[in-house]
Order: sequence, then structure tokens, then C-alpha cells
Amino acid sequence: MVRRNDQRRAALVDAAIEVLAREGARGMTFRAVDAEAAVPVGTASNYFASRDDLFTQAGARVYERLQPDEATIARRRAAGGDRETYTVLMRELVGRVAGFRTGYLALLELRLEATRRPDLRKVLTERVRADVEANIAHHEASGLPGDALAVKLLMLTLNWLIVEQLTLPDVFSEAEREELVTAAVERIVAAEQAAE
Repeated sequence: MVRRNDQRRAALVDAAIEVLAREGARGMTFRAVDAEAAVPVGTASNYFASRDDLFTQAGARVYERLQPDEATIARRRAAGGDRETYTVLMRELVGRVAGFRTGYLALLELRLEATRRPDLRKVLTERVRADVEANIAHHEASGLPGDALAVKLLMLTLNWLIVEQLTLPDVFSEAEREELVTAAVERIVAAEQAAE
């Protein structure tokens, strides 16, 4: 039996993320992952039972790597509860997620692939649902303006802004992206508060 170690498995999954971002789902083969991870040919196939298994593990890993670090979480908890603070937090969120360019592009590939792979769809659905619930819980505990619907609307809005930034970066300038984040927070939160 082949001895498997967690560090090598993580390195292979991280390599799969890089391959997905660069080559797309069709290009993510065991051989391509081995080459990206700089390991002997056949290594990935010893760690993963199938490409489905590798897709599923890459889907879970992207979300692990997109999580903010403890310092960011602590800073958010200590932040004020006004719209200006909310806007700054949302700009930081967009910057952090867009900063993991290959991860987000791989995630887009994984989402498309999930339409054809039920196990991957299940993993991504559970992960995204948990992320939505965690964001709502954090939001409610933080005292920031807006409700659960506002959080969901901002998530959807900012996700597409990130897609634009990563795939067609010249559509909006950096200043325009910042203005869009500010406007999204202002309009979504203001609309929600007016409805109360």
C-alpha cells in the first residue's frame, strides 16, 4: 500500500487549483497536476481515486484558502457598525478574494463542472450555503446595518464584480470598482433600512 501524507495531498490539490485556473476543467488531468506539483508522474492518481475525487477536493480546498485569517476576523469584530465601516469591510473582502486570482478562477471552473458532476455539486452547494449562513451570522452579531437579505444581495453583487475584475479587468478601473462597492453597500443597505 502506498503511504500517503497530508502535505503532499494538499500540494496536489493546490496544484489542481492552479491547473484549473490556467487550463480549465478539461485540462485538469492527473498528469497536468503531477507536473504542476513537480512530483513523479502517477503521484496524483495514487492519492485520488478519480478525477471526480480531485475535483471535489479542489472545490473544498478553494473555500478553505478563501477564508480570512484570524487577524482579519478579529479586526472585523472590533470594527464599528456604520455604513462607512461596512463599505471598508466590503472593499477589503473584494480585494482579498480577487487577490487569490487562481483560486477564484478555479472556483468558476468548478462551478461550471458541478453542473455535470453531482458529487462536486453537493460539495459546492454545502460549502456555499455554509458560507452564506456564516456571513449572515457574523453580520447579525456585528451590528452592521442591514439584514440577511442585504448580506445575500451584497454577496451576489460583489461576486460578479470580482468576476469582472479577474476576467475582464479593463471594464472598470480600480476607482470605479471602489465606487461600485460603495454604491452597492449604500443602496442595498439604505433600501433595506427604508423597508423596515
